[in-house]
Amino acid sequence: MSSEDKKDGSTDITDEKQSDVVGLSKDDAKKYYEEKGIDLSPDVPTKPKPIPQFEKSMADKISSKFADKVHVDYIRADRIRVVAKREDIVDVAKYIRDDLRYDHAESVTGVDYPDSKEIEVVYHLGSYTDEKLARQVLTLATRVPREEIPNPGSDSSRTPSLRDVFYSVEFHERECFEMFGVYFEGHPDNRRLLLPEDWADIPPFRKDFKIKGR
Repeated sequence: MSSEDKKDGSTDITDEKQSDVVGLSKDDAKKYYEEKGIDLSPDVPTKPKPIPQFEKSMADKISSKFADKVHVDYIRADRIRVVAKREDIVDVAKYIRDDLRYDHAESVTGVDYPDSKEIEVVYHLGSYTDEKLARQVLTLATRVPREEIPNPGSDSSRTPSLRDVFYSVEFHERECFEMFGVYFEGHPDNRRLLLPEDWADIPPFRKDFKIKGR
């Protein structure tokens, strides 16, 4: 069977190419295809697409600047995802703003990982001022420890605020604080946004939260 280019830019993997990854772990197979310039996240696909060069150039700039302080999770058309250590996230965010021209945060959210005892904070960054970035969304994420018995603001689920880097995160970080229990150090107004001030239960977006009476 020969490979065939598709109209959407995808390319079928031939039987011969598939045999190259037989017996490899997912990580090894991913590395094999990435070395060939093929995007295969989140799993090894049957129809991989070439890694887009513009997005790759942006990701390479971040990797070159911060080395092992960041990890590029994926590179796709109009999408890049970068994970930074929480102690480095402010520096990474400033570089993305000042050097790569992503000028605002479109949203901030959290993801609860109870099995690994972590909470991920996810920023989606975009640009109004650079036409080349008009369709781009750069995801910047970091992880903080997850407390079994949370005490928001007084436990280890803390990370530096990006409020002074991207003004638009002010209310989003407040929502993440009350819904996931992540305290944003340096935020000028770390108060509840949606929940009552006397809320005494665990943060409601954590996976172990249960509505009483059900």
